[in-house]
This record gives sequence, C-alpha cells and structure tokens, in this order.
Amino acid sequence: MAEGVWVVGAGGIGCALAHALRAGGVDVTLVESDPAKVAWAQEHGVGIVGQSCLPINVVAFEHWNPPTTPSGIVFLSTKCYDNQTVLSRLDTRVEIIPVQNGFDRQLMARAKREGVASFVSECNPGQTQTRITRKGELHIGSNSSGSGSGMNPLLGRVTEALTTHGAFKVRQVRDVRPFKYAKVMYNAAISPLAAVTGFDNSKLLTLKPARRLFFRFLQENYRILSSAAIPLGKVGPFHPQTVNRILTWPLVARSLALPFSISLRNTYCSMSGDIEKGQTEIRNFNGHLIDLAGAEPCDLNRRACDLVDQMAAERAKPSVAYLNALTNLEAEGGLCS
Repeated sequence: MAEGVWVVGAGGIGCALAHALRAGGVDVTLVESDPAKVAWAQEHGVGIVGQSCLPINVVAFEHWNPPTTPSGIVFLSTKCYDNQTVLSRLDTRVEIIPVQNGFDRQLMARAKREGVASFVSECNPGQTQTRITRKGELHIGSNSSGSGSGMNPLLGRVTEALTTHGAFKVRQVRDVRPFKYAKVMYNAAISPLAAVTGFDNSKLLTLKPARRLFFRFLQENYRILSSAAIPLGKVGPFHPQTVNRILTWPLVARSLALPFSISLRNTYCSMSGDIEKGQTEIRNFNGHLIDLAGAEPCDLNRRACDLVDQMAAERAKPSVAYLNALTNLEAEGGLCS
C-alpha cells in the first residue's frame, strides 16, 4: 500500500484522529501493538463514545508493512519511548506527523509538521473506542522555520476530514512550536504529580499539598521557558503568561482552582499507569525543560525526574506518600519561584 494514511497508536488521541479521518472518507489504517485492541477494531471498528463506531482497516504493528514512498502520511500517536521502534521501520521519505505530548529531538528532526492536542481523549481498556473527557483543539503546523515546505498532496484532504469530522477544533498554524511548548509547561506540572500519586487530574487542584506543588511546577516551568526566550501559544482558557501572573496572586489562584478541578474529574494524564510498567516519558517532559534550563536552577523538575525514574525502576505502586519526596524540597527552600 503506497498511498493512504496510517495512524500508529490506538490510544485516546490515535482513535480520535482515526475516527475523524474515517468519517471523512480518508483511506486510513490503524496500527496497534495490543492484540486485544486489534481484535476489537476488527470486530467493531473505531469509535468515539456518543458517536457510531466506523469500520476501519487495522493491522498489528508486528505485521505492518509501512509505506515506502512520500505519497502517504503517518500520524504517530505512540508514547515517546516507542518512537525509535517506529522510526527504525519507516523510510526517511515518508511524512510523519507526530501528535504527542513530549519532546523527542530525533523525531522532531524527521518530521516537517506536528500536531498538538489540547483536548483529552481516553480509550476504553482493550478497545478502539475513546471518549473525549475534555474538549479542546488540535493545532497543526510546521515544527521548524521553513520545514513545512513541500506540501504532501494528501494533507489538504486529511486536514479537511479532521476539521469537518473531528470531535475537536482544528487550528492550522504557521509554527506549532509555541503551542507545544505551552502544553509542555502544563504537562510537566501535571504528569509527575499525577503519575507518582495515581490521582486523577482534578485532585491536583483540590488536595492542598498537590495543588501547592502543581502551582510551583507551573511557575518553575514558565520561568525556564521565559529564560530560554521561547514563544508560547495559548492552548487553554488563558495564555501561559496570564497563568503565571495569576499564580502571583495566591487567593485568585486558589479561587480558580475549584471550577477548573470540576472539569478535570475522572481525567488522567498520559503518564498514568506507566510507572508500574517500568517506563515513562518523564525525560521527554521535565527532562526537556532541564535541558533548556542549562545552568539555571530547576530543582523541582530535577527532583521529579529522579523520583519518577526511581519509581519506574522499582515498578513502584503510585501513592500519595510520594508527594513527600517533592514536598521536602519545598521545606529545604529549593523551589524556584
């Protein structure tokens, strides 16, 4: 199959993309390594809760014959630690459009364009049916100056299908990096806290110790990105600059926490569950910020990386008790404000 579209990774984002493409009449194949999901898709197709499931071509990753010409498009919606396995099988001429949360320099060097999803989509276990737990947007654009040239002839049709049939709004932008960096500012605050505790995202705003650390992460992350002179886009209700300003007014920040927490109930970060599997994307989130910080202090991000790496090595069960390892840093006066 030389032409067409492939979605590699049948998680929440991958299934949302595949459903929209299939609804738009695009010749799309879903590629997945989980045998249960492959079997479910073969029987039921791909779906979004509240919408009909649609029949779809599906293939197990081990049996996938990747495209070998530049006439196809591969949407990559795997975890960052699986990227190399996929890239090693792809011809360098094939267009890859990652829709991931983390930063992978090797992948970014290969991809002309990226997608940044600010909506939250969670798959039912063992199924290729997902539910949109928080509405948002999909920003698509170049990931480096001038690299988006050479338009793939399929891209227009693909974008039209996503725009018309997606359970999310599509924003085409010239440069997607400001939006990806804005999202990592939030992900690198949510992910370590939610991963080590096992909390759903709402508890990060309602439980005082977690909320305090969450706000501190946001402040440190914003400071790192600002010091590195990285432009930031708006991927939520507020621009990151506004969020940082709000955090300087503790009463205002706490008053806004409750309404935001309600919208996050029963939603989980993409890193949830990874610790007990022994592998996480912490170095693609917080580790990337540490690299950007260089010699500048970023104690909270360093502590988060070390803690998550240690827990993953031990395949530790997440617990609220692990907040203490990060809270102690605050007691030591090591937090950046």
